[in-house]
Amino acid sequence: MVSQQDPTREIHSISYENLSSVNTQIPYLRKTKTSSQLIVHGKPFLMLAGELHNSSLSDAAYMSTVWPNMKATNINTLLGSVTWEMIEPVEGRFNFSQLDSVILDARKFDMHLVLLWFGSFKNALSTYTPAWVKQDLKRFPRVHTLEAGGVMKTLELVSPFCEEGWKADAKAFAALMRHLKEFDGKENTVLMVQVENETGLLGDSRDRSRLASELFKKPVPEPVVSHLKSQYESSVHSLFRKRFPNFQTLTPGVATWEEAFGKGIDAEEMFMADAFSRYIGHVSAAGKAEYPIPLYTNVWLNFDDPSVLDLQDVPVVVGGGAKAGIYPSGGAVPHTMDVWKFNAPALDFIAPDLYFHEYEEVCKWYRHQDQPLFIPEQRRDERGARRVWLAYGTYLSIGCSPFGVDSLESSISPITKHYGLLSSVSDIVLEAQANRPEDIMGFFFDELSELKLESPWVRTFGDFQLTVDRAFVFGKAGPGAGMVIHQGNGKFLLIGWGFQVTFKSTNPKASFTGILYSEEKTVDVHGNLHTARVMNGDETRSGSFYIMPNEDPDYGGFPIAVTIPSRTMIAECTAYSIAEDEGDF
Repeated sequence: MVSQQDPTREIHSISYENLSSVNTQIPYLRKTKTSSQLIVHGKPFLMLAGELHNSSLSDAAYMSTVWPNMKATNINTLLGSVTWEMIEPVEGRFNFSQLDSVILDARKFDMHLVLLWFGSFKNALSTYTPAWVKQDLKRFPRVHTLEAGGVMKTLELVSPFCEEGWKADAKAFAALMRHLKEFDGKENTVLMVQVENETGLLGDSRDRSRLASELFKKPVPEPVVSHLKSQYESSVHSLFRKRFPNFQTLTPGVATWEEAFGKGIDAEEMFMADAFSRYIGHVSAAGKAEYPIPLYTNVWLNFDDPSVLDLQDVPVVVGGGAKAGIYPSGGAVPHTMDVWKFNAPALDFIAPDLYFHEYEEVCKWYRHQDQPLFIPEQRRDERGARRVWLAYGTYLSIGCSPFGVDSLESSISPITKHYGLLSSVSDIVLEAQANRPEDIMGFFFDELSELKLESPWVRTFGDFQLTVDRAFVFGKAGPGAGMVIHQGNGKFLLIGWGFQVTFKSTNPKASFTGILYSEEKTVDVHGNLHTARVMNGDETRSGSFYIMPNEDPDYGGFPIAVTIPSRTMIAECTAYSIAEDEGDF
């Protein structure tokens, strides 16, 4: 049976807001001042995550060779796929044996999992559906696209307008979630589940099948238009408003897709976003009803402006695409996100796969409506690893996940160093994220480039403005990364390497700002800080700024080793200022 789902669907009658937190024995998201945190066994948990290659989790024997290296990389959570073709090779008969073995082995290494449900959609295709789905085109019709010369092409992509498709997928996903509840509901090895992967349509901006073309001529579903209009001024994504400035003039239930979103690609993309999000809305709702741990879906990003890309010796095309169909049309990119959030309320958040975009800009986009930030895929090299400090610090991320971590030895992986330090201070970071988000800032510095001008990171905390620059050396300044956490009363915790912090009083009457006292800190296995060296002199440039050096500072041939190498990469520094009157001069 092929039909369009009822746009007034029953899933909107269900409130998912507090469903998982009713049972605090399972992982859930707890609201904080401006975001949410993942709660595991009653405590906040910071995912220092990594994503496996696509096929790794399909074989417990292979994974037995992976666990020790992942532990040595200081990863505490692994993302890996569970596929529809594996768990339901015959319709109605489910096999979770490999998954169960993987979960049991993960527990031996004190490792958590985020499962990636590769069901109907993976990278804008349906290659992970079972054979009985792939071969039954009458029951599970495909998407069709239009090629040059008017040639119709059949894709290996189940139509998002196919009711039989989402019903079969939802049944399988519900079975998976029901099994996880039975097998893992007490241990909580599995923390979250991703529903599908980088959904959308490649090669065209919309499905050109007869059914899709008929539906495209009909009005945009009234509930969708009414919802977007009601939220337009207050909480609709800024990139939706930028693209559709006249949306408020529409009459719900009357405007067609082209009348609402303009003729051409924009209307076709929004049409597909509505279809894909409704499909996944049904699948996710079925799973949430069985076991309400956090669910999300991920996004293959687009770009409207190439300047938002962060490309180093790679072509622009890897940035995702500027045109729907070059990137997956209908995916949850920023300007379609509100349609997704409305049509798929069982999803707790939407997460960007962030490789080549300007990192901070995307973090801002996907904190939309104070949803938690989670980055399920990103670069695994040093350039990618140092950016996680910005995500965890400034944008309060619940986790970041470099992709392909199982084919990189811990001894050469940049992730090992970054996650090792983050792990040691995770309780401190979590407390600041939850209770004092205004008091935490993350940052990074890439390799120094003669072609790119850079600015320092500047932010005001309490009575002081902090300026974070690269660490001072006589030779070439190196890269760096870290975060600053304001402890109150001018006291700051500095974590990381390769940077320096200058303090300036915000009091207009202050005539001097300096460093009152500074200490190097160590951290024990329980996360408690202890004072090591008392730092002054060269380590503070005689009170001018506090230096968090690199491991191997470049002296540039200068005969005196002024800058010491980094050691614990944690320090506490207290700033002070004085205000003088005329009699003091």
